[in-house]
Amino acid sequence: MPVHACFTTYIYDEPLLPSGTGRFNADLHEECLRLRDFDAAGRRWSTQNYPGGYTSYASMNRLHGFSSTFATLERRLTRHVRAYAKSLDMDLRGRSIAMTDCWVNIMPPTAAHSMHLHPLSFISGTYYVATPEGCPGLKFEDPRLSSLMAAPPKLATARSTNRTHITCPARAGHVLLFESWLRHEVAQNRADAERISISFNYAWS
Repeated sequence: MPVHACFTTYIYDEPLLPSGTGRFNADLHEECLRLRDFDAAGRRWSTQNYPGGYTSYASMNRLHGFSSTFATLERRLTRHVRAYAKSLDMDLRGRSIAMTDCWVNIMPPTAAHSMHLHPLSFISGTYYVATPEGCPGLKFEDPRLSSLMAAPPKLATARSTNRTHITCPARAGHVLLFESWLRHEVAQNRADAERISISFNYAWS
């Protein structure tokens, strides 16, 4: 076939553990709620910058160094990050990787998170703690979108590789990884319960 796929964007979606995430997620869920109660600075920042929801992004964003539960999450995530980097043909021989940031996001009904990216890191991701039925997934934007110029619209039946936006469903117990330059957003939560996730960044040296 004369058509070749080039400059492919890969997204990684895998359960954190083969089995047994229920107890671990219950512990994370409890810690996330306690953190929100404790983090007055984060609640104030969220009022202005994360309307309707709570995030510890601007107040407590190194949770892997704060809590043994989050430190355990870091160890388990690092295995997935290495596997993802390998699939991207990244040369990490003789190089180390490290989680630089880790923060909680709690989205009650109607909360949303607008389009953004994660500078100063090479791989970013989300781990899902609570995903009530009907809650939004993570929506990614084609990084070439601003350069498409006079391109016609895509067919409704377009393959995922040819769409301008893709939404990966939020599933409790799953790890979602992407390269940090990829823009993404979370649409308004239309579920009747809180969507809870933990976001993180990795750097290499």
